[in-house]
Amino acid sequence: MAETLPSRGLDSQGHIAREGSLARVADVFRPVVVAARDRIPGVFGARLHSAYLYGSIPRGAAREGRSDLDLLVVLREEPTDTDRADGRALDEALDKEFPQIDGGGTLLVGHARVLSDLERHDLGWFLACLCTPLLGEDLAEHLPRYRPDSLLARETNGDLALLLPRWRDRIASAGDSEEALRPLVRFMSRRLVRTAFTLVMPRWNGWTSDLHEMAEAFGGYYAQRAAQLRAAAVLGYEPSGDRAVLSSYVDDLGPWLAEEYARVHGVKADRPDEP
Repeated sequence: MAETLPSRGLDSQGHIAREGSLARVADVFRPVVVAARDRIPGVFGARLHSAYLYGSIPRGAAREGRSDLDLLVVLREEPTDTDRADGRALDEALDKEFPQIDGGGTLLVGHARVLSDLERHDLGWFLACLCTPLLGEDLAEHLPRYRPDSLLARETNGDLALLLPRWRDRIASAGDSEEALRPLVRFMSRRLVRTAFTLVMPRWNGWTSDLHEMAEAFGGYYAQRAAQLRAAAVLGYEPSGDRAVLSSYVDDLGPWLAEEYARVHGVKADRPDEP
């Protein structure tokens, strides 16, 4: 019998394949990655367990001057306010020094949290499948292989209903300038497209991080909302500072998607440390 070839982001056994690697980092972004790798140990010292890249740069899909640098730093203990301030300072320094990136963000998490049962199908999956090892021991070795099933869908994006009130507050306090609204359009567009994709992911039976592919996969099952998702995918890459778009997200698309998600997959398990 012929071997089953990997497809739709899965390996030959049907598990989600790790999507990035250092080999895929384009030459123009290599100095940024090297600088991040060299500086992270000095920032976090003995508290550092490991560090990872994620996003478009390790996927080889980054655009010079348009893409940001995304880092996940795992500390031996839960991060403190000082750690978070240090992470922001690192992001700002790299962004200022390297014009080939447009901003950056360092996520800080504790070692025990990554490996906890509660986070196994959310943060654990994120590290194991969407993050590329940069420094230290790769915690993916201690995590299971993941399939694009309903459990994964529920635990990754089954909290949209909880997020929408916070989104409304952020929109209300952002002001009316395009400069202030554009990052919100980018962030919320991406989150809604990813949530819509994971809604259909078990039926589509695969994984992708490309927003356009996500929107097309979703549209194959929800034709009545396909145009909205295609438009959101475009804005996830090329955002405009349009308050009307944000209003449509929190008043129409978001509530519908949250309700349908809960109906199909259920609601994400409560996090005791979150409101």
